[in-house]
Amino acid sequence: MDTKDLERKFHMIGGDGEKSYARNSSLQKKASDMANHITLETLQQLYKETRPKSLGIADLGCSSGPNTLSTIKEIIKAVEVAHNNEISNQPLPELSFFLNDLPGNDFNSIFKSLPDFHTELKKDVNNGDFPSVFIAAYPGSFYGRLFPEKTIHFIYSSYSLHWLSKVPPALYDKQGKSINKGCVSICSSSPEAVSKAYYSQFKEDFSSFLQCRSKELVAAGRMVLITLGREGPAHVDRGNSFFWELLSRSIMDLVAQGETEEEELDSYDMHFYAPSAAEVEGEVNKEGSFELESLEMLEVDDEKENVDDTSYGNAVAKTVRAVQESMLVQHFGEKILDKLFDTYARMVDEELAKEAIRPMTFVVVLRRKL
Repeated sequence: MDTKDLERKFHMIGGDGEKSYARNSSLQKKASDMANHITLETLQQLYKETRPKSLGIADLGCSSGPNTLSTIKEIIKAVEVAHNNEISNQPLPELSFFLNDLPGNDFNSIFKSLPDFHTELKKDVNNGDFPSVFIAAYPGSFYGRLFPEKTIHFIYSSYSLHWLSKVPPALYDKQGKSINKGCVSICSSSPEAVSKAYYSQFKEDFSSFLQCRSKELVAAGRMVLITLGREGPAHVDRGNSFFWELLSRSIMDLVAQGETEEEELDSYDMHFYAPSAAEVEGEVNKEGSFELESLEMLEVDDEKENVDDTSYGNAVAKTVRAVQESMLVQHFGEKILDKLFDTYARMVDEELAKEAIRPMTFVVVLRRKL
């Protein structure tokens, strides 16, 4: 699947139903909450340095559901604090929020929530001073240009940059068949060429991302990027490859039952890559437009004692389904999905009974060079 196909077809499950991303994104919310102090401190430092009358803020890979508007609300509060800490008679800056995701994203559910969101904002007003807040959608891939030059002050992206622009072309041989048989991503049985293919695609994509953002950000503009990553140099990382290995095993289980063909599994490859800290830093330095202010690693444990009276594996299965269903349906059809994720939930519970698995999350703060 090439870049254009992926841009059209990849999206989280929209709406607010039982299988929606809105109701199955607690891991992403927890990561955002854990990084919240970094996000807000970075934004406040930016505001202290620039004191703009109008502040442009972009959320790249915003998806839909309560996480999106929760982030906006936190940012507004942070700007208010930063403004009030400065001795000034100037009014609060106007705040423009640009919400970006691929065209298939459920932007409508965000906009339907805005009247109630603005009402809630006004309830939280301190001393009668309320900033003007403008919210718009900017559909498109963040691996290309999204905004006019030097119009954005602050860029935020949470749990999006581990999605590549496309499945690495080097995964396929001259006959167009995947060399990563039996796996949907990098796994313990993958040949070395698979890891190299994914790493090469990451370097190309992340470099493009940085180049585009360097044009759109004002001088000294900041980015806070929250993304899944690897703790060490090994490409097979127990924290982040684990859940995709189990997805591969779940599909193989359906192959054994005659529910789908082995060829279907062998030809399904995900556009996912969790980089190491060294790989992120290396590309930042190589591209050259940004200073790496900080890179912190977080272990996000989303396990709960009681998740709607179901198992933790079921909760993980719902999260993965909310993210991957759009792509799985295109490849396997809808008929196997319920059985697939029932199997997946069982396997997650079985594996986590043996060993705790906590995906590694990076919080990267970048400053646009002057």
